[in-house]
Amino acid sequence: MDDRDGARRMGRAETQGLAQAREIEGHLGWLDGITGAALAVLAVASGIYTYLGVSSLLDDTGALSVFAAMAYSVAVSVGIFVFWSYMMRLLPAMRTMGARLGLLASMALGSVAIVAMSSWLNAAALAGAAAVEQHLAETVQDYQQALERANEIAVSAQGLERDVARVRQSFQDLAEQEASGDLSGFAGQGAVFRLLRQKSDELAALEAQIATQTPLVEAAFAEGNQILSRMRALTVEPGPVETRSVQFSEEAVRLANVITRLRQLSIAPLVVRAADDLAASVVLPELDGTSDATRAGQASTIDSVLTVLGQRAETLRSAALGVMDMTAPEETIYTPISTADAVILYAGNFVPSWAGAIAIDLLPAVLVFIVMVSQAAMRGAREPVAGEDRMTLAELRIALGALREIDGAMGDSPARVRQGDAPVAGPADETGLAPDTAAEREEAATNIAPLDRRKGP
Repeated sequence: MDDRDGARRMGRAETQGLAQAREIEGHLGWLDGITGAALAVLAVASGIYTYLGVSSLLDDTGALSVFAAMAYSVAVSVGIFVFWSYMMRLLPAMRTMGARLGLLASMALGSVAIVAMSSWLNAAALAGAAAVEQHLAETVQDYQQALERANEIAVSAQGLERDVARVRQSFQDLAEQEASGDLSGFAGQGAVFRLLRQKSDELAALEAQIATQTPLVEAAFAEGNQILSRMRALTVEPGPVETRSVQFSEEAVRLANVITRLRQLSIAPLVVRAADDLAASVVLPELDGTSDATRAGQASTIDSVLTVLGQRAETLRSAALGVMDMTAPEETIYTPISTADAVILYAGNFVPSWAGAIAIDLLPAVLVFIVMVSQAAMRGAREPVAGEDRMTLAELRIALGALREIDGAMGDSPARVRQGDAPVAGPADETGLAPDTAAEREEAATNIAPLDRRKGP
């Protein structure tokens, strides 16, 4: 009894497995009718975007360029369709692990080739203009940093005017003290007074020269900001990005000239040279004291003035060198870029566009895996069932027709007559045909046994 229950459960599981396999087979048969059309649509869509991407790379807009771009896009569409058709048919049919791994490696290599020849061009068509605008915006930021840095250095150099004024004022104060006799003890505008006024006048001239640079620095910085405003407007205003790129390039040249002018307006190198000359080029006046003691006092005072002069010059020189040691602005040069190159350069900013461009080419890979899983499940449900148990009613009818034809052809066979086997009427089997001999009856019973198992006890 237990054996019969186990057989019954086994027969029921086999029947359910066959039903599932036939259901999957029916779904795959229906889906197979639309899979080719779906692959064709995806391939054509990819080819269209590839055409747009190739067109953006070609400088010439003549008929030959159009034909070349069209030929490339058609080749891509055909390649994608054929490749995924091969994978869709062959990979799910592989039964051994080695064959599957080989085709999977081929599919991976083909996917890389598709991305290389199509997907990046699709991304250029989807986000090429936005990527070029991103390049323009990045360039504007670079130019703005360079302009601000050049202006900062120039303004810092203009700040040396206060240092020069402080040193000049110190020499003027000393000259006034000398005129009143508080410095050398000899009142009047003698040798010490003339030396102090000489250096005071030199510093006053340098101070005036620095002051004349201030309006030039301010005007250059204002002009640079105006150019930057026009460049920012070009990055976002409507219209073809190629036309805007040309205008942007012209503005970039003007802004580069402004930045160079700001760097040249820095007065720090002139202050360094003036500080060196302040202590090195001293014209000592003739001592005009009326007595030896007075002249000795003047000489001593002049030595002290020269010492102070050297200290003030070194201080002024250090301040100017500090300005000169400031990091110069990086040289910024605008380089026009194509949409395809811009998409690659700023790929991190256009991840959705890249994902869409790759997905339209590699989406059939998902369909390949779906068919693989479905056919594996179908084979798994069928393999435990014997071949004769998998026959459908239609297949059984075809087999019965074939048996009748064979039986009719063998009914008049000379071999049967020579054997002397007379037809023996027997009970009809489930095929509707009565076996003629004992051997045939045994064979019929063997063939019908699976049907009996499916019916149960």
